[in-house]
Amino acid sequence: MTARAADRARYDRATAHLDAPFAIVDLEAFDANADDLVRRAGGKPVRVASKSVRCRALLERVLARDGFAGVMSFTLAESLWLARSGFDDVLLAYPSADRARYAELAADPKLAAAVTVMVDDPAQLDLIDASRAGGGEVVRVCLELDTSLKLLGGRVRIGARRSPLHSPAQVAEFARAVARRPGFRVVGIMAYEGHVAGVGDAVAGRPLRSRAVRLMQNAARRELAERRAAVVRAVRAVVPDLEYVNGGGTGSVQHTAAEEAVTEVAAGSGLYVPRLFDDYTSFSGRPAALFALPVVRRPGVGVVTVLGGGYPASGAPGADRLPAPYLPEGLRYDPQEGAGEVQTPLLGSPADDLLIGDRVWFRHAKAGELCERFDALHLVEGDAVTATVPTYRGEGHTFL
Repeated sequence: MTARAADRARYDRATAHLDAPFAIVDLEAFDANADDLVRRAGGKPVRVASKSVRCRALLERVLARDGFAGVMSFTLAESLWLARSGFDDVLLAYPSADRARYAELAADPKLAAAVTVMVDDPAQLDLIDASRAGGGEVVRVCLELDTSLKLLGGRVRIGARRSPLHSPAQVAEFARAVARRPGFRVVGIMAYEGHVAGVGDAVAGRPLRSRAVRLMQNAARRELAERRAAVVRAVRAVVPDLEYVNGGGTGSVQHTAAEEAVTEVAAGSGLYVPRLFDDYTSFSGRPAALFALPVVRRPGVGVVTVLGGGYPASGAPGADRLPAPYLPEGLRYDPQEGAGEVQTPLLGSPADDLLIGDRVWFRHAKAGELCERFDALHLVEGDAVTATVPTYRGEGHTFL
């Protein structure tokens, strides 16, 4: 029996009392992935990206481990909810236009001490000030650096379109503008190199593309390390008591942590290890989050139909954004139908061994987005479900 077949048997035994569809997290794999992130971070703290977890119980579990410190959130409403739930170091990774929540933040000393918001434009500061509604608390802010690699004099850009602040001079000038403005305090710098941390460099069947990605990423790492160090020096000249410099992501933890200028790294997807992280040479993890769909039809030889399954991930549309049939091994989508909203046909010889009511186990393409489809995660240890915990959705929150 292969390791994957053994996992399938174990998951089937553990969840025999449950009716699919449902989602699980294998805690042994989750904890092993957490240990690997800490190892790769080389002594620098790992800030957990909540959008890749979306479950308070699992955020608490990982933050209780040595090597992890703080949360990187994805909306202001989520940030305040986490702070009220006891998380005392929450960095909002994206700018917000949520005026009502800014008013809450500026009026509450506990929230203002626990939550840091992301800015990269004076207009964002204007919006926060206009939202204060009399609240006088100082708002902690983090400055985001654009990490994109610019070639040929800027005519070619590689990387996400995020912050407009690219050069050390631009970031330092914005830091001065914030420092001069009452009601704000610069506490950090964030630089997320998504074109390094979030792009696989060993895509099966694409050797030339994979080599090109590796060459690009090597060049991007070198350029960003030099520029990030210069940015930090320039900002520290304005804000000597800067608390942290955050960088990285699951796919680049060890490279980013090696930079002297970086004080902490961010990661979250590496805890669940969704299918998009199968194509990396920098690390390998164990799939920890899966969902099960029931077989409801057997249309013919070599085909079964499962209930549901149309759970595409965000990003540029493509086959790589679909969940992947994982267990039993050897199933694939019908190219004429793909993953359906209500039913999904699956092809392959393993279909002939599946009966009505059996489960097919899938891996989502991205990490936390799985939790937008399920209100609970069943936590598996060995061959038993030892706890069932709510996702954000299960607690009544769909933040975005």
